[in-house]
Amino acid sequence: MIKKNGLLLAYQKNWRLYTLMLPALVWVGVFVYAPMYGLIIAFKDFRARIGITGSPWADPPFKHFTAFFSTNIAWTTIGNTLALSMLTLLISFPVPIIFALLLNQIKGKKTKKLIQTISYAPYFISTVVVVSILNVILSPGSGFVNTIVTRFSGGDPVLFMTRPEYFRPVYIISNIWQSMGFNAIIYIAALTGISPEIYEAAIVDGANKFQRIIHIDVPSIMPTAIIMFTLAVGSIMTIGYEKVYLMQNGMNTVVSEIISTYVYKTGLQSAQYSFATAVGLFNSAVNFVILVICNGIAKRTAGVSIF
Repeated sequence: MIKKNGLLLAYQKNWRLYTLMLPALVWVGVFVYAPMYGLIIAFKDFRARIGITGSPWADPPFKHFTAFFSTNIAWTTIGNTLALSMLTLLISFPVPIIFALLLNQIKGKKTKKLIQTISYAPYFISTVVVVSILNVILSPGSGFVNTIVTRFSGGDPVLFMTRPEYFRPVYIISNIWQSMGFNAIIYIAALTGISPEIYEAAIVDGANKFQRIIHIDVPSIMPTAIIMFTLAVGSIMTIGYEKVYLMQNGMNTVVSEIISTYVYKTGLQSAQYSFATAVGLFNSAVNFVILVICNGIAKRTAGVSIF
């Protein structure tokens, strides 16, 4: 009774905040939790004509999982997904942190705002447009990158968008350009919360800029960085299919075929809904296990965790 009264009291006191939360909670319920019901088709022989409940259960229950792992493409897609995701994480993750630390050293407010605005603007560019830009600037005929290559080396133009060895570097570099500024916002916010008195005390003690960054800025954003790293590791098996699919062609599929593109092709293009759902469920299960392990390690070692 006390607990109920306490909850009712909290609602009456903060009803405006709960009202603001309501649309977000409805959105999460409708678009995140409700679709999870469809995961059962991973264990069924789904037929669109008779629906989810009318479709027969798969025999054996893990038929579609077994079918996936019995193919050669399974290990290729898993390997490509891990390679691309881990390289992106290792190379891209520190960039927003370094950018935020450098931006924090700029004293002029107008200059800082201008640089920050320019840096996060690419994040709002459509993926289709980004890949189109890559095709233009890396074009073997008229792209300015190949113009520079041929002018200084005197060799033939490089086929950046078709050669398998260039797929991952192009993907990672373009990803850094597109997301660096936006991902840095949370670190910039953490840095603005540092008291100016700490900097003043460090200056009085004779600390230079580099020492202030190492001993004040870095420790201040470390808890935020650990949480962001944990979330990033927890989605290491998940790469959005849009950009990879748009960059993909017959010449580079040996490295560009990842789990999400494979699910898209088998699920939507080939209408193998149960099989594609089974692959997606496996992907999500692996992500969940990695997230729990990484969160536990962060909690024990740094005392920072998501849950």
